[in-house]
Amino acid sequence: MAKYTPMIEQYLKVKEEAQDAFLFFRLGDFYEMFFEDAILAAKELEITLTGRDGGAEERIPMCGVPYHSADNYIQRLIEKGYKVAICEQIDDPATVKGMVRREIVRVVTPGTVMEGKTLGDKQNNYMVSVTESEGMMALAACDLSTGELYVTSAPSSNRWLQDELGIYNPSEIIGDTHLLTYIKEQSSAASRPVVYTPWDKNREDLVQKQFGDAVWARLVDERKECVSRLIAYLNETQKRSLGQLTHIKTYEPEQYMILDPFTRRNLELVETVRERSKKGSLLWLLDRTETSMGARLLRRWIDKPLLQRSLIEERLEAVDKLYQNFIVREDIRAQLKEIYDLERLVGRIAFGNANARDLTALKVSLMKMPMLKQLCQASPSATLQKIAKDFDECADLAELIDAAIVEDAPISVRDGGIIKAGYHARLDELREASINGKRWIAELEAREREATGIKSLKIGYNKVFGYYIEVTKSNIGSLPEGRYERKQTLANAERYITPELKEKESLILEAEEKMVDIEYSLFVELRGELNKQIERLQKLAEKVAEVDVYQSLAVVSSEHSFVKPELTDGYDLVIENGRHPVVEAVMKDSSFVSNGTSLTKDDANILLITGPNMAGKSTYMRQVALIVLMAQIGCFVPASKATIPMIDRIFTRIGAADDLIGGQSTFMVEMADIQVMTEKATSRSLIIIDELGRGTSTSEGMAIAQAVIEFVHDTIGCKALVSTHFHELAHLQDSLPKLRNYSMAVQESGDKVLFLRKLIEGAASTSYGIYCARLAGLPEEIIDRAYGLLQSLEQGSLEAVSATAEQNMGQPKSMNTEEVKEEAAAKQVVQMSIFDEEEIATPDHKIETALDHASHQIVELVKNADIMNMSPLQAMQFLNELKMKAIKL
Repeated sequence: MAKYTPMIEQYLKVKEEAQDAFLFFRLGDFYEMFFEDAILAAKELEITLTGRDGGAEERIPMCGVPYHSADNYIQRLIEKGYKVAICEQIDDPATVKGMVRREIVRVVTPGTVMEGKTLGDKQNNYMVSVTESEGMMALAACDLSTGELYVTSAPSSNRWLQDELGIYNPSEIIGDTHLLTYIKEQSSAASRPVVYTPWDKNREDLVQKQFGDAVWARLVDERKECVSRLIAYLNETQKRSLGQLTHIKTYEPEQYMILDPFTRRNLELVETVRERSKKGSLLWLLDRTETSMGARLLRRWIDKPLLQRSLIEERLEAVDKLYQNFIVREDIRAQLKEIYDLERLVGRIAFGNANARDLTALKVSLMKMPMLKQLCQASPSATLQKIAKDFDECADLAELIDAAIVEDAPISVRDGGIIKAGYHARLDELREASINGKRWIAELEAREREATGIKSLKIGYNKVFGYYIEVTKSNIGSLPEGRYERKQTLANAERYITPELKEKESLILEAEEKMVDIEYSLFVELRGELNKQIERLQKLAEKVAEVDVYQSLAVVSSEHSFVKPELTDGYDLVIENGRHPVVEAVMKDSSFVSNGTSLTKDDANILLITGPNMAGKSTYMRQVALIVLMAQIGCFVPASKATIPMIDRIFTRIGAADDLIGGQSTFMVEMADIQVMTEKATSRSLIIIDELGRGTSTSEGMAIAQAVIEFVHDTIGCKALVSTHFHELAHLQDSLPKLRNYSMAVQESGDKVLFLRKLIEGAASTSYGIYCARLAGLPEEIIDRAYGLLQSLEQGSLEAVSATAEQNMGQPKSMNTEEVKEEAAAKQVVQMSIFDEEEIATPDHKIETALDHASHQIVELVKNADIMNMSPLQAMQFLNELKMKAIKL
């Protein structure tokens, strides 16, 4: 083993404590990294990789970042999904001979970031602990920057775990190894980097100390284990008080509507599918909050819609009163605009890294509380009055900060200039001495200029030499003999000191040094006093956030003419003139076409919707799901009237999506989603399936689609909206009493088709697929050929059915056009031979059979072609394939 220098030996010893993190090793004014850390950090941070002698034969790889700008580099590494262990010099180098002691003072991880761009102002940064024992899974989620801590549990289920993780979108996950492995396998490559750390240590003693014995006793065993591991991890990485964690908020999964990750994505609740941006999502539309904490609370409401009707109606009552009282609403908004992010300010105070400007922001925020409370008390809303009833303004804390901190304080708390005059008597004395000393310096400069006759003589100061008298070299001859002592030589001047100046300098610097020390001590003391009031401040922040969300929902509801939904504990879901809230908001050149919905127990609980792509089927089905969700978070809804029952779960299967990494096709992904629906849906659920049965052959697709619809109808009995291109399935209305056929209205004029976006009763007779292909921009050559093939296929089907009918029992059968089409579709379901027809044909019919077989292949290709999802290149390849087969004919 190579022998290293004492410093490198010390580095290696410390590095053993942080094997999974970059070690920022403090050396003077730099954080240095060595060995593999240096190589990787140089690549990730794009900084120079150097080397140094460390006692070994080969130079040790090395890179470093300046101490004063380290936060920027740490943030960049965290954003890439790494951890950073900060190792500081514990001893003062000036007072220690030899090697100074160094220790890791904190490990910064993606889930424990307290400030910087990594923390989005309007979203939480959760780290999650997951455990499993005795058939139960538990999940604890913590946002260290705001002090929130949630814990829940359920019988072991990977699906449940995925659903809960989808709520928190964590940046870091710790816990059981097998659970982390599963989560990693299921994670999307497009999602943000997540740090996974297997962790089995727990500290029950810390949890009991942090939250109290009563809270600990109320937790069930699996939740105790999960929270204990989380607190143990935070304690080991942060190495300081976690005073911002004051409450454990427990909840049962059954308290909230369940939304799986696919449903969240398909409904675009907090981000869009394509750009993964907030703009265009439901959150984007509803977020008119004025505070960051209000924005985060609104997002949590959208992620977890309520199932308890009484709680939803409390929210609706507040939104309703603010909706109707414009002046009250605007007055509340005006107060909220001046309030900073109380949750994160409090988090930094508890964490010990709040500066003077943070305390000033807290003071400014608290000074808005009396008026905000008064507005809530005076409002006509019982919900807002209830909030105001125990609304602690924390006026005493605002006064405490105002008495101590100057208005425009510097960022640094160690350089002085943050404490007001009159706050501390000794500090005032030292300030006076410093001011008098500087006044004496100014008077000395004037006296020396007069005594020497040198008008350019000046007295200056720097940290290295202290105070000095500077004289240009051309004036040196005018200085009196023996009085000035040379201190420093410059290119064009000389710097001197005098005994008198030296003595005064000592007094001034001593006063300034003491002032800085006293100011820092006073600031830390003040921060400590505020730290004792964390719980009060957190409760206040929660109330402010709630008021902010109410006014936000009221503003949006008013601007977009939403209506208050009627909530029921029954079954029926009835919406009159419903609209898609986001699509309507972004439409500029035309008005949104509204549509009604009626899913009732006595009439129909399933709507089978047929019709072409681009006619509005997907938009319509999404809007129904969004209206239900908006109602259950306590928001008004885009409709003229809406009766909403308590929906326990929304399932969606919308659009095509291959799982390439998992090796699953579009059809397999669809079937997996359907499997979850059939397993988890109850009679209180809402199922949305768009284009059921796509991705396989026509006959098999229709068969599966019919079987699924029958299962939902007969076994589950929930409300469902199902769209399909298989208009042949319209016959299900005859056999399923709770199913009704609907379609999107289309107006034909010559060779033009107009999609009216209106839902009408009755089934569609065609899918207008080729027309949609033309709108998508496919070449006219393909369009014309497709129309020709379609005409041949339809004519051939009719002729085949007619011929079969005439031969049946020797008696022609009278059939209408729809019956002929249905029988033609049925005749297309045939058993394929395992032998080639050419090989078993007789010589007289061999050529004819071969031609029929080739024609059949072309027909099948056209029938199964997914034109709407073809790229231009794929369309050309498809056309070429048809051409090659036609040549063989």
